[in-house]
Amino acid sequence: MEEPRRKSYGTTAVAFFDRVQIKNLMTKRISIQIVYNEKECCSTVEVIMSKKLILDVDTGIDDALAIAYAVHSPELELLGITTTFGNISVEEATRNSLILLEKLGADAPVVSGAQKPYARELFKPYSRHIHGEDGIGNQLKGSPSRQAASGDAADFIIGQARRYEGKLTLVAVGPLTNLAIALDRCPELPQLLDRLIIMGGAVTVKGNVTPTAEANIYADPEAAAYVLGAGFPLTLVGLDVTMQTLLPQHEVDKWREQGTELGTFMADMTDFYMEAYRNFRPGIAGCALHDPLAVGLAIDSSFVETRPMHIVVEVGDSAEVGRTREVPGKDQAHSQTSIDVALEVDAERFLRHFLSRVV
Repeated sequence: MEEPRRKSYGTTAVAFFDRVQIKNLMTKRISIQIVYNEKECCSTVEVIMSKKLILDVDTGIDDALAIAYAVHSPELELLGITTTFGNISVEEATRNSLILLEKLGADAPVVSGAQKPYARELFKPYSRHIHGEDGIGNQLKGSPSRQAASGDAADFIIGQARRYEGKLTLVAVGPLTNLAIALDRCPELPQLLDRLIIMGGAVTVKGNVTPTAEANIYADPEAAAYVLGAGFPLTLVGLDVTMQTLLPQHEVDKWREQGTELGTFMADMTDFYMEAYRNFRPGIAGCALHDPLAVGLAIDSSFVETRPMHIVVEVGDSAEVGRTREVPGKDQAHSQTSIDVALEVDAERFLRHFLSRVV
């Protein structure tokens, strides 16, 4: 039988058949009945409807794990990576993102963004004790073979949001400076996105850089306050749930045992992160998958249970700067808009899914 004609769109092969019956169109997976030359040549199959995704990162180790998770997930179409200061400088985050994409065999554009906070000159020290001098566990060897895309992160976010109005998911796992700048330039941005998922905050638990503040929010509290109050369709994924998603050492060892260049790189990089966790939390059962969990929600939101809350971010110079706290009902008229805050996580199911994809 003559083969159906095929046309390639990037990594997707599309076949032209006589008749295609599509069922369950509104689901993320659709069933297709294919008939060619009046003969059924394929039974009902599952086709994955990919989400358009931008990752906004400050590429340290858990960012790198999140990027690998996204690249290896067919449910997601990675339109690009935007970078910011945070764990390391924005220049280093851009370099690390380019190097990692090369190792993953992915060619998504990387666009550099904010070098410093939105409304203040001072910035907390980079997290080199957690992520290494190079941000990826001191595994940097050589330079990327390609350069960052032209333009800046905020304009890239705006351009993609307008191009894919109502269809774009943005996962932000660093300080929220790029988003704050994008909001200044495009006030209607919240209405253009399908979903904004932010890894940041500590609403019901203690912080990890101060007793009350989480690192991403603390790095640029004014940007966080601006973004959280802008009316985005927003899910906040904070330490409330991410500290429950622990990656055990024996799973990292399995990556190295694969004997592949990627597996060895990812294991060596993550070993540094694991040791940092052991140093500041003796006896902990692994390292937290902060940023990968945010990517996981772009794939399957049922990994967590959320509750709508009115959240404010402490700004200024108080001892609680960077704190994310819920506003009581009587004060909600004067608070930020309601957002979905992740409070429970199916850590075991998420970890299984992450491990099935990342390497």
